[in-house]
Amino acid sequence: MPARPEPDPLDSGPTVNRILLGTQLRRLREEAGISPQRAGSHIRASHAKISRLELGRVGFKTRDIEDLLDLYGVTDDRERAAFLAMANRSNERGWWSRDSDLVQGWFEMYLRLEQEAQSVRTFEAQLLPGLLQSEAYARAVIRLFFPSVPAHEVDRRAQMRLTRQKVLMQPGGPRLWAIVDESALNRPVGSNAVMRAQLEHILEITAQPNVTMQVLPFLAGGHAAMGGPFTILRFAQSELPDIVYLEQYNSATYLDRRADVEDYLWAMERLGVAAMTPVQSRARVRELLAEF
Repeated sequence: MPARPEPDPLDSGPTVNRILLGTQLRRLREEAGISPQRAGSHIRASHAKISRLELGRVGFKTRDIEDLLDLYGVTDDRERAAFLAMANRSNERGWWSRDSDLVQGWFEMYLRLEQEAQSVRTFEAQLLPGLLQSEAYARAVIRLFFPSVPAHEVDRRAQMRLTRQKVLMQPGGPRLWAIVDESALNRPVGSNAVMRAQLEHILEITAQPNVTMQVLPFLAGGHAAMGGPFTILRFAQSELPDIVYLEQYNSATYLDRRADVEDYLWAMERLGVAAMTPVQSRARVRELLAEF
């Protein structure tokens, strides 16, 4: 079997380009023996900005990239052009930019990563994952968190969630593996009609070959994720680490240290063993649907 070709950074999405470019800039800086403080001073900024650039947390200015390449001794025209092309690509705006007033900065990074992930593994205990929510269920959830916003804003937020879900249907879209606590399926959110439509939606979407859902039953008792929900994102590019996303009420934490990620990978595997199989899970959804 022929070896699988390495992914070309220039064919990657904006966020992947941003992270890859940051990684390469860090490599160049370290090979040149230059401190973050000196690099920051060279582009009229702080060492903290260099850290954010190298982590792919912020966009790139052409002038900053050119100045850093000068400092790091990169003089080959083709190599410089490749770096600048990556920088331009990484600054492209996401589909949510037209609704940027509704997207918190801590969540925008997640949207970027989710759109470009090869796989999304998630555990939810209280609510169904956003990628599995029906429109009516999403509206009911939005009302829980934003009880006083006008109807038109609820419409916009719900439409954003539906647009976000399209990534699962796109060619080359990520594989979703969701483990959902049985309590999330039994907890009524909205009316009975809303929950009935939501359960029907789960049966429809989990029929897709790239979507798997397992139900963690009450009888499983204590489990490996009693601390709360989490999501693990994995990318096709071997240079990119897995990222764990932990969402709080009004903020989020991103983990990429290997030791931290391995803890959550272990927890996900343990949950998968304790949960019903995908076939059993779909049967359980049908049983609940019959009760509405």
